[in-house]
Amino acid sequence: MLKRAIAVLALAASPLAAQGNAPSAVGTARMLWEDVTGYLVRSAEDMPAGKYDFKPTPAVRSFGAIIGHVAGAQEMFCAVALGEKPPAEDAVEKTAKSKEALIAALKASNDHCRKAYAMSDAAAAAMTDVFGGRQSKLYVLMVNTTHDNEHYGNLVTYLRMNGMVPPSSRPRARS
Repeated sequence: MLKRAIAVLALAASPLAAQGNAPSAVGTARMLWEDVTGYLVRSAEDMPAGKYDFKPTPAVRSFGAIIGHVAGAQEMFCAVALGEKPPAEDAVEKTAKSKEALIAALKASNDHCRKAYAMSDAAAAAMTDVFGGRQSKLYVLMVNTTHDNEHYGNLVTYLRMNGMVPPSSRPRARS
C-alpha cells in the first residue's frame, strides 16, 4: 500500500512539476509531513503534564512515551534520508520523561527532519539502506510521515478519552 501511495505521488507530481506550477515530489511529501507534525506538537503541548503517563490500557505506550517514540523515530528516519548515522529509534523514549523534555525532543526532531524534507527530488531518488534493504530517500521520508500519522491517530484517541479535542478536529482559522 505504501509503495503504491509513493508511486501515485511521484506520478502525479511529475507532469505538474515539469510545467513549473506544482511542488516537487519532496515538496508534496513535506506538506503532508508538516500537517501531521504540527498536529503532533500541538497535541504534546495541549496534554496536561499530569496526563503524560495516561494509557487507555496497560498493554500500550503512554501518551508521553508515544511523543518520545515519534521524536526518536523521526531522528532515525531523517538521519537515514540525510545519509547520516541514525541514532537508536528508542533513544528519546528511553531518556526524555517530562512534558518539557519530550516537547523539546519532538521539536528538535522536526528541525532535523526539515533538512531532510528540503532535499531535491534528484537527491531523494538516491538509494539508501533502511530496514535491511535498499529504498529511495523519498521512500524513507514517506515512511516517516506515515509513521507520524499512525501515532497521531493513537494520540487522537488518548486526547478524546481525556475530554480534549484533537488539533485536526478543531475549526481552522480562515485567512
